[in-house]
Amino acid sequence: MARIYVEAHGCSASYSDSEMISGILLNGGHTLARSESESDAGVLVTCSVKDATADRMIHRIKSMGRKPLVVAGCMPKAERETVERFAGNASLMGPGSLGSALRMVDSALNGSRAVALDGEASKPDLPRVRLNRSISIVQIASGCMSECSFCQTKLAKGDVSSYRPGDIVRQVRRDVADGCKEVWLSSTDNGCYGLDVGTDLPTLLDTVTGVPGDFVVRVGMMNPMYMPRIRDRLVLSYRSPKVYKFLHVPVQSGSDRVLAAMRRGHTAGTFRDVVRRFREEFPRFTISTDVITGFPSETDEEFEETVSLIRDVRPDITNISRYSARPGTEAAGMEQLDVATIKRRSRIIHDLTTRISLESNREWIGWRGDVLFAESVPSGARGRSPAYRPVHVPDEVQPGRRRVLVTGATEHGMSGVLD
Repeated sequence: MARIYVEAHGCSASYSDSEMISGILLNGGHTLARSESESDAGVLVTCSVKDATADRMIHRIKSMGRKPLVVAGCMPKAERETVERFAGNASLMGPGSLGSALRMVDSALNGSRAVALDGEASKPDLPRVRLNRSISIVQIASGCMSECSFCQTKLAKGDVSSYRPGDIVRQVRRDVADGCKEVWLSSTDNGCYGLDVGTDLPTLLDTVTGVPGDFVVRVGMMNPMYMPRIRDRLVLSYRSPKVYKFLHVPVQSGSDRVLAAMRRGHTAGTFRDVVRRFREEFPRFTISTDVITGFPSETDEEFEETVSLIRDVRPDITNISRYSARPGTEAAGMEQLDVATIKRRSRIIHDLTTRISLESNREWIGWRGDVLFAESVPSGARGRSPAYRPVHVPDEVQPGRRRVLVTGATEHGMSGVLD
């Protein structure tokens, strides 16, 4: 028996993977260390979606490599040579190989190196140790159907493999019975869920919200290209009070030519239509999107199309990424823009979206309603409004619903008092 420290980076799926790795190790007789310094070995669940993230992963690999180490997640699958250059003795485990977690850790502890980069376990069936006892992260699929020219995720996770609805619902039932107040439906792209098994996201969402209990579902990211086929039925599913009025739809660019070069499979108009339909249906709704600045060959005029789109649509949350070439992707072989241009464009989008987010959150000042609290913070508690806006109160609050009056706002969220 050894003390194992598990650390995760990246998307909610990576954190979910870390929960399952912890569950498997605990069932296998090991204990979980609260910190790297207290551990006998480590498991690092990596992300490599951006250059800056990959650099941070390399730093952690070198730091954690002083002890027996398993490098898991996307990076060993998409950039195996990079990982081996900095941690030649580490065991490697891909995002679909979690069932091998105990063998990987035991090999590392024994001083031998093991590799399990392929395979696919049904993740809803795996044991887990939740990072937050009130939040259930439910992976509904692995991989995606897209062929984005800039993205490494497809290299790491492959084509979509949807998990069976019955397995997903059983996990939700277990977690809700165990006290979870939020259920996060997560995958690489929720919009293409079920394409390989003859079902779809609205059907799954209706089944999940039919589970008895007091909980709310957060639906994870959906690429715009798969939205038209499910949009209207998804709107109906969102009418359930058990679904946060929140949609994460990454547009990436406002230029249709750039979107074609990105191989995104949608147009700016597709994104506009999705946003308009949900905002028509729900007066208080949160739209989150992603934008990449400085994609290879993007002209000033095409960048201005993105600025114009953001001004018109006014997404409540915008995640901005400066383009960086990721090894193994098509876009890495294209002619790159200079760093100064990319930074300048990123600053323009950042200033615009920060102002929009602040104005959007200020519209909630004076609102009274139920906020679902699932986590404590050093200076009180943080909950979520029905539109998944973060709301901070200065009081200690047990997990569950409390009525709140919103009294202040920043670009990052709102503050309030118990009402």
